[in-house]
Amino acid sequence: MVDYDRLVPYGWTEAVASEYLPLLGELVPARIVRMDRSECDVVTPSGPARAACPRDITGLCTGDWVGLDAESTVRQLLPRRSAITRSSVSGRSVAQVLAANVDTVLICTAADGDVDLGRIERMLALAWESNAQPIVVLTKADAAVDIPLDEVRAVAPGATVLAVSSTAEVGLDVLTALLAGTVALIGPSGAGKSTLANALLGAEVFATNAVRAVDGKGRHTTVHRELRPLPGGGTLIDTPGLRGIGLYDAAEGIGKTFSDIESLAAECRFADCVHETEPGCAVLAALADGSLPERRLASYRKLAKENEWMAARTDKRLAAERAQAWRTIVKEQRRRYRERGRR
Repeated sequence: MVDYDRLVPYGWTEAVASEYLPLLGELVPARIVRMDRSECDVVTPSGPARAACPRDITGLCTGDWVGLDAESTVRQLLPRRSAITRSSVSGRSVAQVLAANVDTVLICTAADGDVDLGRIERMLALAWESNAQPIVVLTKADAAVDIPLDEVRAVAPGATVLAVSSTAEVGLDVLTALLAGTVALIGPSGAGKSTLANALLGAEVFATNAVRAVDGKGRHTTVHRELRPLPGGGTLIDTPGLRGIGLYDAAEGIGKTFSDIESLAAECRFADCVHETEPGCAVLAALADGSLPERRLASYRKLAKENEWMAARTDKRLAAERAQAWRTIVKEQRRRYRERGRR
């Protein structure tokens, strides 16, 4: 008899179970807890296992639910309810999934360093677009002289903002109470993600390292995305530090991140207002009276422009791929026609 209870600490729910109904008797349910190139660590009703990842199933990621055959090979990727996705670090117009089936995203920024509001807005857009609930966590609060909680809350409408210290155990009880389902930590190297992950897990699971004294930058101590059960229920995914956070098809995430600007735009006199010189522009009026900071409007424009540029590149790439596929079909038809004529 299959013991599905073993999967409960790893996020097994009735909703996930329903996705497996068509596969019962054919494939074994499993969740990916760590990805390598052609293999992955999974948890199954029989316990932890190592599974092969065939080339015809692409884009597998930590947090995915999959179906395994009798040889422990991934044969089916189940639909994702959410995914943290950024543009590829190569600069190509393709998506890279950082973590799948995530319910809560902890956006980590070190409070004892330069709290970059623009970077936080970028990570918020990424988190909102994933269909998960973001929480901004200002780490290393015990080492900070002045924690800009109000400034961060002003750029994070709809998200909770907390200051915590993993070493001094400050704010961890409040943060733990907010966690739900699968939790993913994102942020740059040196933000204290792994230290926070260990504090939430109650054990030294992930390696940690101090930031460099020369420039205050962090070292990449986490090199894999790895999923672990949380003591109080739910699961946690620690991720490597993000050098680049390119947006990919994130229009909705940008809208939620800048909901204050979107609300102002709805009050503009003209529906197609671009908030530059138009009369009756509510955005420019808020800029003039100081209720909307110029930095925030500039950030909004930057992310929106970047997202539009990436969307255009993606459309061109898809068109090129379709054209190439059509050329291949035509070439094959011509070859068959020539061979038929020789018979």
